[in-house]
Amino acid sequence: MPAAQEEEVLGKAYDSRLMRRLVVYLRPYWRMTLFAIISTLLYGVLQALPAYLMKVEVDRYLDPVRNLQLPAFLATFLSPDPIVGISQIAFALFLPIVLASFILEFSQTFAMNMVGQKVMYDLRKEIFLHLQRLEMAFFDRNPVGRLVTRVTTDVDVLNDLFSSGVVAIFGDFFTLMSIVIVMLAVNWKLALLTFSVLPMIFLVTAWFRQAVRESYRRIRVAIARINAYLQEHLIGMAVLQLFNRENVSFEEFESINRTHMEAYKDSILAYGLFYPAVELLGVIAVAIIIYKGGGMALRGAVSVGTVLAFIQYSQRFFKPIQDLSDKYNLLQSAMASSERIFKLLDTPVTIVDPPRPHELTKPSGRVEFRRVGFAYKDDHKVLDNVSFSIEPGETVAVVGHTGAGKTTLTNLLLRFYDIQEGAITFDGIDVRDLRLRDLRRNYGIVLQDPFLFSGTIASNIRLGTPGITDTQIRSAARQVKLLDFIESLPGGFDEPVRERGSTLSVGQKQLLSFARALAHNPRILVLDEATSSVDPETEHMLREGLRCLIENRTSLVIAHRLSTIQNAAKIVVMHKGRVREVGTHQELLEQRGIYFKLYQLQYKDQEVSAARVLAGTELSPERS
Repeated sequence: MPAAQEEEVLGKAYDSRLMRRLVVYLRPYWRMTLFAIISTLLYGVLQALPAYLMKVEVDRYLDPVRNLQLPAFLATFLSPDPIVGISQIAFALFLPIVLASFILEFSQTFAMNMVGQKVMYDLRKEIFLHLQRLEMAFFDRNPVGRLVTRVTTDVDVLNDLFSSGVVAIFGDFFTLMSIVIVMLAVNWKLALLTFSVLPMIFLVTAWFRQAVRESYRRIRVAIARINAYLQEHLIGMAVLQLFNRENVSFEEFESINRTHMEAYKDSILAYGLFYPAVELLGVIAVAIIIYKGGGMALRGAVSVGTVLAFIQYSQRFFKPIQDLSDKYNLLQSAMASSERIFKLLDTPVTIVDPPRPHELTKPSGRVEFRRVGFAYKDDHKVLDNVSFSIEPGETVAVVGHTGAGKTTLTNLLLRFYDIQEGAITFDGIDVRDLRLRDLRRNYGIVLQDPFLFSGTIASNIRLGTPGITDTQIRSAARQVKLLDFIESLPGGFDEPVRERGSTLSVGQKQLLSFARALAHNPRILVLDEATSSVDPETEHMLREGLRCLIENRTSLVIAHRLSTIQNAAKIVVMHKGRVREVGTHQELLEQRGIYFKLYQLQYKDQEVSAARVLAGTELSPERS
């Protein structure tokens, strides 16, 4: 599974190149980010003060043997009276520090979560805008599920990085440094005793990082496989039920789902062992302080308040270490996600507007293919030396076997792909010399598989195009014989359309796409197998609408059903990427070539009568 394998690559825990690009997204919100950083710094400083205040209280007021010499500020502020002094420490110093810590932590958390949401909003907009500009060849190479993951899961990971990652890592580190500095300043011997368990902390942390990294990789792979399996089997549910594959599919899904569960169980085990292990080492550090510090206090080397303060410091000291270890995995995931996102954003847009585009003032709609050659892959030509023209107001049909290159003609006409040889002109201008917007606004296209968006009947006809009135929408529906059906719906034109038009039949969706094309009133109409997916009765209903649609409009019709193109002014017969025959329906039948062969295949029950009408004799073997 290539898509799943790509998801498992985690990369480095920190990449300065990627981080520099990520920081760019913080620039519009630098004030809020700076506010969060300052709040984090102040919060880190305050974390070192409560334990020190307890030391002051014990040594100055509660220890009858020792009277602590205070810094000048505290000596001036605190009363010598124990009752008053303890009240001052509790309500004038300790309580404000706790409240200030609460406010600073809330401010930092709120500010960075807001920044994270804004960055995620901007990044998703940028990715979606970039995706809309990429050529169709990119989507041929990249599965839709993978692209959806870029816009959703990967961006969510970066949101976690900004909201609870970068600044939080900085805050934990600064809190740790503040506590270390105060501990060393108060008593460096007790500080070193506290730090004696750090080698074990580092070993446990290294194991935890490796275990979580491995389990996280397996989780990512399993999620990618679950998504791919669900997408495929939900779309193909009808086939699955038809061939009674429910049990087989369930067993396959159960296996993938179990892999995901086992990976998560390993992650749970790692977290379940890591945090208690760090807590245990913290308790060992406290035990060392009680044992050694207590002995030092008995000998008068340190005060009782100092020992109690170090017990508190040791408890606060290990929490940032735990958080930093956890943030390491978040940082690693964010680097991997940003690598994939920037790889997508760095994909060049190859089909772009020309530097000096030609203007289309009064387009007539003349199209010409001049010795066009094209290959989706370098070693296999789909079109070779294709030449024909479509005059204004003329209906030209293109027919041929599957794989003859018919649909490729429309892709090149609309510049979904660029040709490698020859030229395609619109009113005598190479399509590559026109703005994409100017070129495509002159076309209306109806595909074999009509695509509807979630919304309403009206919104699917209008497609957000300004200037299309309700009257025009109603008129377009009437001309394609869809108005009676729409008016029979409870909501009429405001009737909700679900995803991909799941509540409509194939024929109704196709009629709706015809109404969409008619409402936009294109200069050139492209019908790509537009009636091949409807039943004969619906096809008969479409013909009158098609006549209204095609009238006084340049039209290119690609069809398998020859009955729909018999009245075309010109029929182009494609075979293996080349134009083999050109003529009217009658002329091509008289030539008895490829078109005649296609006609025989579709009307073999009427071969004899058709041949007699044309030639007055029995059918002779067809020529290719």
